[in-house]
Amino acid sequence: MQLDIFNDSRDVMMRNDVLSALQQYDAAAARRALHVLENDYPEDDALVQLGLIADALEARSTAPFGDHRTVLDASHSLSTRLQPAVSCMFPRASSAGWLAPLWAELAGRAAALPFCAEHADAHSASLLLLAARWAEAEQAVLRIDSWRRIPAPLGWMAQARYRIDGLDAAWPLLIELAWLSPSLFDHLLGRLGDMSLGAMRRSFDASFDGEGDTGDLAWFPAWVLTEKPGLTPLFRQAESTRRNAPERAFKLVLELLSLERQGRHHELLQTRRELQSLSAAVYAAYMKTR
Repeated sequence: MQLDIFNDSRDVMMRNDVLSALQQYDAAAARRALHVLENDYPEDDALVQLGLIADALEARSTAPFGDHRTVLDASHSLSTRLQPAVSCMFPRASSAGWLAPLWAELAGRAAALPFCAEHADAHSASLLLLAARWAEAEQAVLRIDSWRRIPAPLGWMAQARYRIDGLDAAWPLLIELAWLSPSLFDHLLGRLGDMSLGAMRRSFDASFDGEGDTGDLAWFPAWVLTEKPGLTPLFRQAESTRRNAPERAFKLVLELLSLERQGRHHELLQTRRELQSLSAAVYAAYMKTR
């Protein structure tokens, strides 16, 4: 049987017509092409996914959200329904970029809503980060009162600063986040995907004698100082938060490094005893490098 190349590729051409319109955010053209594909190939496996993407384009809006719950519902729909469809139908390298304007639209619609800790992810800053609008996210965080004392916006700012200026700019904020919320710090490390941070985290997990859970990450900044004292100038920029035990241990390690440079032996021994009584695990990490 002779192969009819045109007939056998006609469905591919029609599918590409739909995809081309979707990639241009042309909802009307996408819907027309989708109708043609559906009429000629009603059993095509791509119809459901392409239809979801076309529906999302047709539903685009600039109307402000009235409450946080509506923002969360829209965000949930985008991440759990639209994003998988886009990832399935578009090349992997372009799917995130294609979604960025839609995340930015949600952020714009949520811009007038104040920060609410109970619905933190409904804030425009969180959505702007998903849109890779780093500078805009930074400005949105700055409009939150006391943002540096609240875990969620502190984490957003750390991520924005990292994307804009790199790890050195983010370190002080990452340190403060580890003290305030080890779980959010853990989540952010995964999101950043930084190789040097990942290597430090793996070494910490393997060597730090803590409780063996996420809460141990509150001690991570102090542990890093024992391993990489060259980071001291950056780490000194971290601001006090709750003055909890992990923060106090961090400050003691900073003091110890300073006393070592000055050769103040008596004070050095006294400060070491203070660190040992506060955290045997951090003290052990510190002494291992001495």
